Amino acid sequence: MVRLAALSVDLDEIDCYTSIHGLPNPSGRAQRAIYRHALPRLVSLFKELEVPCTFFVIGRDVDEENAPRLRNLRELGHELGNHTQNHLYDLTRRPRETVAFEVREAANRIEEASGARPVGFRAPGYTITDVVLDVLADQGYRYDTSVFPCPAYYAAKAVAIQSYKLRAIYGQGRASESVIDDPRVLRSPSDPYRVGMPYWRKGSGLLELPIGVTRGLRLPYIGTSVVLSGERGASLLSRQMVGRPLVNLELHGIDLADAEEDGLQELASHQPDLSKTAKQKAAALVAAVETLKKQGYSFVTLAEASEAFA
Repeated sequence: MVRLAALSVDLDEIDCYTSIHGLPNPSGRAQRAIYRHALPRLVSLFKELEVPCTFFVIGRDVDEENAPRLRNLRELGHELGNHTQNHLYDLTRRPRETVAFEVREAANRIEEASGARPVGFRAPGYTITDVVLDVLADQGYRYDTSVFPCPAYYAAKAVAIQSYKLRAIYGQGRASESVIDDPRVLRSPSDPYRVGMPYWRKGSGLLELPIGVTRGLRLPYIGTSVVLSGERGASLLSRQMVGRPLVNLELHGIDLADAEEDGLQELASHQPDLSKTAKQKAAALVAAVETLKKQGYSFVTLAEASEAFA
């Protein structure tokens, strides 16, 4: 049986998290904490582990400062994927023309900076629709990796969005910009499949590489759950993934951010993973990767995984 594992990182800058939590936009050094501080830690960690990664890039972040960083990622053997131009959490509620622009403009900027046009896509907030997938097919994408069939995550997100909404009603902050996906996404396959109509059914459309969930209970196997579990917990979670043909471990840049070192103390009370230091989180990620390697998994980029499951 094929045993592939893929690491991916959504390079969401700190303003994405303030939008989730209904907080003011960051100022000072916190504004660019992901690219300036977390990204170098991630690159160093992946070099140490000798594994490739797929980095999903937001087009608006591709500027004179970040473009060389993206070129360097490609030179190191990593893949760059499309994470839309503006990371609109309500992308799935926008007109098709807006969706097409968000995908196309981000691809243009990534290609201009790195020399390669992305072949993979991840939607903001893991929220996808048939319209978005149709746009991706029209623009020649090889795969999507947005479907996250995780009941625990879905429930937690729904509760959080409602709590922020109530807080805003009572004048205690802004509402979250996040939106909830169609609950039927929880019925979707948890291993690679070609999407049908609707997208949570198998069909003959674009290849979907779902975000990792454990076997059985479908617990979340993402950066947040791994780093908060510590080394032992990360290893236990990883063993629950064994048997899947593709282990798709999705991370965010903030998974190696450090509240004290990166000036993120104000965000730390809202973002659970910032309760751990970057060093502690790196140790948990090492435990996860090493556990999968011991179980015979080979690490590839998501583009390489898409070729294997095409």
